[in-house]
Order: sequence, then C-alpha cells, then structure tokens
Amino acid sequence: MSHRFRLPRIIAHRCGGSLAPENTLAGLRASLARGIRAVEFDVMLSGDETPCLIHDETLERTTNGQGAVAHTSDALLFSLDAGQGERIARLAEALDFCARHDFWVNLEIKPAAGTDERTAALIAAQLPTLWPQAEQMLISSFSLTALAVMQEKLPHYRRGLLYETPPPDWLDHLHQLAASTLHCAAAAVDAALLEQAKAHAVPLLCYTVNDADAARSLLQRGISALFTDRPDRLSNL
Repeated sequence: MSHRFRLPRIIAHRCGGSLAPENTLAGLRASLARGIRAVEFDVMLSGDETPCLIHDETLERTTNGQGAVAHTSDALLFSLDAGQGERIARLAEALDFCARHDFWVNLEIKPAAGTDERTAALIAAQLPTLWPQAEQMLISSFSLTALAVMQEKLPHYRRGLLYETPPPDWLDHLHQLAASTLHCAAAAVDAALLEQAKAHAVPLLCYTVNDADAARSLLQRGISALFTDRPDRLSNL
C-alpha cells in the first residue's frame, strides 16, 4: 500500500455534518466553502443496484419518499427530495466532486440487510475508475463481510474496522482483514483501548464529536481523527 496515506484530524460526517442535508452534494459544497477537505459518507445500493449516498435502509427519515432503498428504482430514488431541494447523490457524482476539489474520502459501505457481498463487489468494481487515487481514500464498514470483499478485490485501498464499541477480539479482525484503522463511538474510548491501539500502531478514529473541548481532549489522549457534524466548530483544531 502507498506510504503516502494521509489521515486528517477532522472529518465532516455524512458529507457536511449538520451544515447541509446529510449525504448530499450540498454537504460537499458546504465543506468546500469552509475549507474542509476531508469527508465521510455512506454508500448503499438502489433497487437498480446503483451505488448512492444514503444512511438508512429506508427513505422516510432523510427524504420525502417511502419504503426500502433497495426496492426503489433509480427513476424514483433520484427524483426524491433529500432536503432543501437536494436529491440523493450517486456515488459517481460525489466522487467526481471530491476528485475535482482534492478531497480525502472515508467511504463507508452501508449495505442493506443481506446485500453485504453484492454491495461491496459493485463498489469495488467502480472505484478504480471513479477514484484511482487510493491513497486519498479509506473504506470502512460495520460489515466484516463487505471489508473482506474489498480486501480481496481492491487490496491497495485501505480499510477501517467500524464498531460502536470494539469487541475484545477487534485486533484479530483487523489483522485478518489487513485493515489499517479502527473506528468507534467516542463514548467507547477508554484507557485500555487507547493503550492497545497505540501498542499496535493502529490509528483510532471516533464519531461523532461536535464539541470543540471534547474534540481537543480526545486528540490530546491520542485519538488520530474525529468525525463531526460541526466541522465549522472543529476546523481549527
């Protein structure tokens, strides 16, 4: 893997945090306008198996649509309002924007239930064309299956293990998947986890930290990077 791997300290959650509708191009524009060049977003397959940016398996919370994302055609999905007149973004559109503006990207594979392998395989098939600059991307997922597919198909793209609370055997999983980073909820960080990550030189990334003082404390304790819904508050750390 490339030795030029760059890990930013502050990463805008779901494209732009709370500065715009989540997982939209508006979020990317909001991050860009504030000089933020590191973003995270969630990728799921539509009913037509198009990789798109959305967090939930259902449409109700973040759009004016209804039902399962995995059962919604592209024609309908990409006509929906994802907030403030924005529509759901295709992965290709988001990565085109990020490439043109020199973003660093954490792509979280967010498969609908039962589609872990298929989702990862289709994303892996597109990434070499959409995002050849592997050193500027980190691929994470709660799905070990999805990460295993990425390991097999795109081994030179770095992978991050994602948990709410890391299990006792997280390091075994990290080694099995040849993953580079560990991601968890900020509330799950304790001295033992920090010590273990440090002892094995594993960067630890935490979500979702919106308070500047809390962020500063976590960074001082040895956290490598933070995901935030308020990049405007944390951008100077």
